Amino acid sequence: MAQHFLLSRAARSLSLSQVARMSDDEAWETFKAIRWAETEGAPFCPRCGCLKHSFIATRKLFKCAGCRHQFSVTSGTIFASRKLPIRDHLLAIAIFANGAKGHSALQLSRDLDCQYRTAFVMAHKLREAVAAETADATVSGTVEVDGAYFGGHVRPENMKEDRRDRRLAENQTGKRRVVVVIRERKGKALTFAFRSEAESVDTIEARVLPGSIVHADEAKGWDRLHKTFKTHRINHQVAYSADDACTNQAESYFARLRRSEMGVHHRIAGPYLAAYAAEMAWRENYRRVSNGGQYQMIAGASLRHPPSQVWKGYWQRHHLSKGAA
Repeated sequence: MAQHFLLSRAARSLSLSQVARMSDDEAWETFKAIRWAETEGAPFCPRCGCLKHSFIATRKLFKCAGCRHQFSVTSGTIFASRKLPIRDHLLAIAIFANGAKGHSALQLSRDLDCQYRTAFVMAHKLREAVAAETADATVSGTVEVDGAYFGGHVRPENMKEDRRDRRLAENQTGKRRVVVVIRERKGKALTFAFRSEAESVDTIEARVLPGSIVHADEAKGWDRLHKTFKTHRINHQVAYSADDACTNQAESYFARLRRSEMGVHHRIAGPYLAAYAAEMAWRENYRRVSNGGQYQMIAGASLRHPPSQVWKGYWQRHHLSKGAA
């Protein structure tokens, strides 16, 4: 039997000890090389793009010779206005990459010896950065779509005679949301959060290119797909795969997301559900990339991403409602 990729030596190309032993200067040089990889580490102004600059060594700032703008290695990135040392950011990225099923903010705060709030915001910044890769992506060919519901749990009453049918809408909290995955076979997975599967059809029609073949289960919300695509349906009450129709790859994604919820985060519902879903889609898309390769990809995505409009100053402005995982 062939060895699973995650158990192979090829999957291990990064050691946390190597990152943890970096000096501040080594971490700074690493950030510089990743951010300005297209110019082989040569800094250029984020405002005007000028390559000519002077360097203020005491503050580790660059001063553009063209527009006189002062910028650091993290200016204009998702790590702008940082307070933690650069090495801690690199270590956080390495820890984040090593979590095959994700990494909780509580554990990250203990790993970095920082406040929970700091780790929570940092982890969500990394999720935002990697999710930006598929923000406008489309899929084609053979595509599987499926949905899974999260949140809105209603605790049953103690006495049997007091219990209600939790499947009925009037007995639910209204907080339940469905994560819909659009997964291209041998390709990428795209995720979205809606109130119901039927609400996602317009998004599916926009993200799946015409001429694609769509596979879906027996849920009524997918009936509209027949108008736009050649659609194969599988009734999971009868079989998981039959008549060349199945959604097994979409189900594989939800298996990862469920294990992340149950084993790592414990609760991913609410306003952050889409962020956790996008993170797991990224991990599923690059599950055959070594941890070192993922580390480089996450760092590169973070340093290409502009400052977050949601997470910069999050605890001061309270962008999202409470109830985070």
